[in-house]
Amino acid sequence: MAVWLSAWPAGAAQAQTQLPAATPPLPTDTLLARATATASGLRYLVRQPGSGQPARAGDRVRVHYTGFLPDGRLFDASVKQGGPLKVRAGRGEVIKGWDEVLLLLPPGSRARVWIPAHLAYGPTGVRDPDDDSRYLVPPNTDLLFELEVVEVR
Repeated sequence: MAVWLSAWPAGAAQAQTQLPAATPPLPTDTLLARATATASGLRYLVRQPGSGQPARAGDRVRVHYTGFLPDGRLFDASVKQGGPLKVRAGRGEVIKGWDEVLLLLPPGSRARVWIPAHLAYGPTGVRDPDDDSRYLVPPNTDLLFELEVVEVR
């Protein structure tokens, strides 16, 4: 091994043992480039089109979801809650980004949705109910959701 290292220029062996100072950037989400942006800053990409009419404000919607933080960590999912979330669309029962996107997607739709922090939990974030010193969603965090609109009525 010493013979191999001695063939390198001075200092090269030392440089090989040092770790990079910065974390490499996360891969770019190629779907984001094709997403539709709304005036509020919400972005969504329909991955599977549904049929029928999207919900109107006050309609009852059942939706499956999986929520991710910007680093890819899962923070919530409807399967953890035992089934699809039941909500009245456009009535403030969920974060603003959800209220907006649920009025755009007909039943059967599957979509990836990028929600900026101001349409999510904003500066308050969401604290971990089991440990008040930690956050499930840190303040001012953008969120990514995979949604499936199961039913609108």
